[in-house]
Amino acid sequence: MKKQNTAHPYIPNTVPEVQKEMLREIGVETIDELFEGIPEELRFNKELNIPKALSEYELRRYIDGILAKNKDTKEYLNFLGAGCWNHFIPAICDEVNSRAEFLTGYAGDPYEDHGRFQALFEYQSLMAELVDMDVVNVPTFDWAQAAATSIRMASRITKRKEMLLPKTISPDRLKIIKNYCSPHIECILVDYEEDSGQINLRDLKEKLSTNTAAVYFENPSYLGFIETQGQKISKLAKSYEAITIVGVDPSSLGVLSPPSHYGADIVCGDLQPLGMHMNYGGGQSGFIATHDDLTFIQEFPSRLFGIAPTVVEGEYGFGDVFYDRTSFALREKGKESVGTQTALWGITAGVYLSLLGPNGMYELGKSIMQKSQYAMGQLGNIPNIVASRFESTNFKEFVVDFTHTRKSVKEINQYLLDNGIFGGKDLSEEFPELGQCALLCITEIHSKADIDRLVSTIQEALIGSRKERDGVCAKD
Repeated sequence: MKKQNTAHPYIPNTVPEVQKEMLREIGVETIDELFEGIPEELRFNKELNIPKALSEYELRRYIDGILAKNKDTKEYLNFLGAGCWNHFIPAICDEVNSRAEFLTGYAGDPYEDHGRFQALFEYQSLMAELVDMDVVNVPTFDWAQAAATSIRMASRITKRKEMLLPKTISPDRLKIIKNYCSPHIECILVDYEEDSGQINLRDLKEKLSTNTAAVYFENPSYLGFIETQGQKISKLAKSYEAITIVGVDPSSLGVLSPPSHYGADIVCGDLQPLGMHMNYGGGQSGFIATHDDLTFIQEFPSRLFGIAPTVVEGEYGFGDVFYDRTSFALREKGKESVGTQTALWGITAGVYLSLLGPNGMYELGKSIMQKSQYAMGQLGNIPNIVASRFESTNFKEFVVDFTHTRKSVKEINQYLLDNGIFGGKDLSEEFPELGQCALLCITEIHSKADIDRLVSTIQEALIGSRKERDGVCAKD
């Protein structure tokens, strides 16, 4: 290891005298002694290939050049969803969540309270109205985290260790749920009906038992269709005294009944459709909601904010509710350890919901459904394409089957990309039984012209492939 003789201006504790003092305190003479347990072949003993320092302008130009290689949804048409969706973001959402009193604190949790508790209380109230529940938590990481925590809550309440989930769940979400719930909770998958995608009730009945903590399903499903058997699923779960958990896309609740209307005990999902930009590695935020039942409330690991009268008549304050149940209060005895949360996105979702209101959420949902139905109809007119793969009604996402085109989803998506379009999610690896299928997403931002362009470009891709085959046949 190269000896450091001079202090580095940007790296702490590189002053030789300081290093000597630290080494003396530890009880070693050289830094190399700290690494004696590491085999020599694993040590890097050469000079690091660090380029010459650039000026601020040169560095900015270099980084901008790298970032320019990315293509975003402002440049390309986007029909990719599968857990992160391209919705319109009102300017006021960015304006409010960028205010210093909300933005600058660690994890969206500022150290000085300038209305933060009230802002989160208002978010919880608006979200509770949307899902028709009573209690909503301060948001956590994402849908997968919210679902996993909901499952752990159900397991603690029922003191059972088995969980039933649909095979149509997002594989990525399932991995996170399994990881978060292991080794105490076993995740068992329930089959789906081949034609409709709906949960197979016969298989559900066979797998339900007195060991079942809860049944979890999603509406709309990961594959886009609306699960119409919610009441039956909930009734079956309750016949074994199991809890019903429903994961939901909140942008659908202006036109679809909330899960609480068909028996959900816990509702969870992702807030990203409610005013959050699509970001690589960010912009996701999970919520959990229950009825005003102490049995459920005491199992929330995350913070809850409430309103209460103060000592001043007519004045109200906002603060933590039932704080002692959290790991913030009982660090090592908490039901789950809760650290970083996405409180800032909760405030953003509150702004979005207050802006749209009930009528706005209805218009949002209606617009999405109308446009997605139009897209399915147009794509279904293309020979050898099946849209949608499932017979059930869809919300904003649907599975398009390209199997009979003799073209892979990968090839079609590459052609779309070459023509400035992000195609749908390739499902051929996640759900190989479906063949060459893609999950396409339509939201309120897509115009008729956008959809028509997608359809015509797919037609071009397929016509090109037919011409190539015809040419090969003629040559042969």
